[in-house]
Formats: sequence, structure tokens, C-alpha cells
Amino acid sequence: MRFLSALLALALPAFAQPVFVQPVLAQDVAGRFDYYLLSLSWSPSWCDAQGRAQRSEQCEPARKLGFTVHGLWPQYENGWPEDCTTRARDPSRRESRDMADIMGTSGLAWYQWKKHGRCSGLSAQDYFALTRQATQAVAIPEILTRVGRDVTLPAKVIEDAFLEANPDMTRDGITVTCRDRALQEVRICLTRDLQPRACAPDAARDCRGTMLLPAPE
Repeated sequence: MRFLSALLALALPAFAQPVFVQPVLAQDVAGRFDYYLLSLSWSPSWCDAQGRAQRSEQCEPARKLGFTVHGLWPQYENGWPEDCTTRARDPSRRESRDMADIMGTSGLAWYQWKKHGRCSGLSAQDYFALTRQATQAVAIPEILTRVGRDVTLPAKVIEDAFLEANPDMTRDGITVTCRDRALQEVRICLTRDLQPRACAPDAARDCRGTMLLPAPE
């Protein structure tokens, strides 16, 4: 019986053999996305959580950084692209270093280009310029630039402050996130030409209740 089974297997034509094909995964394509999300990180919270342990220059007391740019992220209406392939050259060390004034460190600028900037379809120089332009277009509420001691506030107060300082924004176009009950980020959704717009549902992650705002040191 075993011999007969083996003989029949050899006699089957090639096209009768089962063929297993691995599914082709969709590839994120540089330049194909729907809108941007500008993420502003509250630097004192990050430094308290891990930055000082890493001895990051972002946490040097003399800098007294408040909000810094975490990144300008291309977004889909559902999800987001990352780690795209691009023909654009990577930024030079100088170009990355020149972003440290708004991003805290040159290392973060490089990482954000690698993970998100390559998906913009722009050159590194133009992506960094657009990141700076988006940042300058957002007014930081004055009260949050004068935090001199640790304070606890409702998340809604922070959101309201940004809406008051930026009348063109709407409540569904901004989200406030927290981690371990401390302010983490304020995220603002923008069109591809940097106009305020509503965030897609998956980008709306509002923190609830109160949160700590540690003061810049």
C-alpha cells in the first residue's frame, strides 16, 4: 500500500501539487497619507519618567524646556504609515542638530525622520522645515509657558487653553494624553497644508480627569 501511494504521488502532474503562497503585506508608500498629527510633548514629564536616567541633554536644568516637538506624523484616516522607503537622502548631523531647539535633541530629530519623515514624501530638509512651520503656527497658551511649580489640572483645562489661544482649532482637532497621571502630550491634527482639522477616531485619545504638570527645572 505504501509503495502504491508513493507511485501515485510521483505520477501526479506538477500542477496537481498543492502550492502555498505567502500573503503579500501592504507596503506604506512615501507621500501617500491623509493628514498630519503634530505631537507636542511636555518635556518635564518625559524627563521625570526616563529622560534624567538617560542623562538626556533635553533635561538639562538650564534649558527649562516646557513643550517640545515629539514629531510631525503622517496619518491615514485609520492608522498611520511608518518606516517608509524613500529615495530622499537622510539628514546630515548638522540638519538634525539644528532641530534640537524645538525637539530637545538631535537624536529625536533623526529618529522622527527615520520613522515618520520618510513617509511624508519630502526631503529631510523640507520635512524639518515643515515641522518647524507647523510648530510656529501653534500658539502655546501663555499660562503654560509660566508654570513655575508642579500643578494638578483637569485635562479639559489644558485643552481649553489651547483652543482659546488658537481660535481656528476645534475640540475634535486636539487631544491631550497622559501617562501615570502626568501630562504627556498635546496632539493637534492638521491638513497636509497645515490647516486645523478634526482628528480621525483612532487619534483621539483624550486623558480623563486631572493630571500633574511637573514644572520645568
